[in-house]
Amino acid sequence: MRTSLLHLIVFAAPAVAFQIPAPCERFFCAAAVVATLACSDPSWADSGEMKIQKGGASTLQSGRTISITRGVNLDGSNFAGQNLKGVAFQQSIVRDANFKKSNLVGASFFDATLDGSNFDDADMTMVNLELAQLNRASMRNAVAREMYVSGSTLFEGIKDIENSDWTDTYLRADQQKYLCNHPTAKGTNPVTGVDTRESLMCP
Repeated sequence: MRTSLLHLIVFAAPAVAFQIPAPCERFFCAAAVVATLACSDPSWADSGEMKIQKGGASTLQSGRTISITRGVNLDGSNFAGQNLKGVAFQQSIVRDANFKKSNLVGASFFDATLDGSNFDDADMTMVNLELAQLNRASMRNAVAREMYVSGSTLFEGIKDIENSDWTDTYLRADQQKYLCNHPTAKGTNPVTGVDTRESLMCP
């Protein structure tokens, strides 16, 4: 059954609320400290969104479990300023989403499509970006320390990395070269005080 309503997921204390537009069918169930967002539109399988599938991934933080079902279509979602520490978004479609100023420490975007998403001013320390693609994504002022990136993580087409800090994020040689040659590879991170090019170990 299609719906155009905004869905609100509310986690147990400390209270965290996510306002998510509904470009697709969604339902949520919450019980005490568990919140799960899931999609159940079988037509996605026919639309080429092969990452959309059933299943779940969870994280434990401060004694509470948060689960965001993997393979969710979160296109256009607004997570700005939210505490998303350790939350799993793996194998999800997360295009043109807003993560500005969010706490994403230890979050997982394994095999996620992040095209056009906004990570400006976000703390992305220890984020898992293995197999992710970030075409048109913006990471201006982002703290991108100790991120886990594999040989298949694609930064080609990224929009902005000015003032970002990549300390201890070990990039494949061609990806490092690409980022070092990016016109926005400059500036100093406002949180850590680290020079962007220095953190990328640019020549």
